[in-house]
Amino acid sequence: MNPTAFQIGNFQIRWYGIIIAFGVIVATMLASYNSKKKNVDFNVILDGFFVAFPAAIIGARMYYVAFEFENYNGNIIDMINIRKGGLAIHGGLIGAFLAIYIYTKIKKIHILKYIDVVAPSIILGQAIGRWGNFMNGEAHGGKVTYEFISKFPGFIEKGMNIGGAYYNPTFLYESIWNFIICGILILILYKKNENENGIVIASYIALYSLGRVFIEGLRTDSLMIGNIRIAQLMSVAGIILGLGIIFFIKGRNAKDKIKKWII
Repeated sequence: MNPTAFQIGNFQIRWYGIIIAFGVIVATMLASYNSKKKNVDFNVILDGFFVAFPAAIIGARMYYVAFEFENYNGNIIDMINIRKGGLAIHGGLIGAFLAIYIYTKIKKIHILKYIDVVAPSIILGQAIGRWGNFMNGEAHGGKVTYEFISKFPGFIEKGMNIGGAYYNPTFLYESIWNFIICGILILILYKKNENENGIVIASYIALYSLGRVFIEGLRTDSLMIGNIRIAQLMSVAGIILGLGIIFFIKGRNAKDKIKKWII
């Protein structure tokens, strides 16, 4: 696949950036819709986005470069050039969450109520963004046979033909999984009670991590520490964290119900 959509003079406009921008727009539209359904001020979410998005890009790039530092040979320009990819989702999430935490503390905003509304939009943006990886010919798995890749649509087969060899389209698996998670999170958001703030974002963390821990094992471009895949390590931690928060919220609510029943 040609990663360049078009050129303006000598400046290339790449599909990666276009797809990321499209994902942001669609995710914002979903956040707007969900904020109305849950009676949450969308302007607060939009203000938070302008804080979180730059922090996410910076965090994603810093995270990636930190684990690939020796490959840049001290070239600062290449380190900050994100048009060819090299954005680590876990780094982006860390950067965004830290920025939002500080922002909401300063503004004295109830973070969980708003971040629950935003959670489906985050995973939707990730689902769309994975197609940017496809256009860049990255985030794929190991070599596969033609018989295997021929089971996929023709454009996937063509895009996964890299250097004359066919590769496992792991970007596709994650994109599909993320779309499924988005649907699940919307259902949880609409059904949750007022005293269950935090359960949607916790479900996002657990579900995304569950899929990633398996899909990452198929990839060939994982960030590593020794023989350990960083994304898998982070995903295991995410599963534990997400489930822990869910159990805490459900357990707290169960205790409250018991107290009311006794009283």
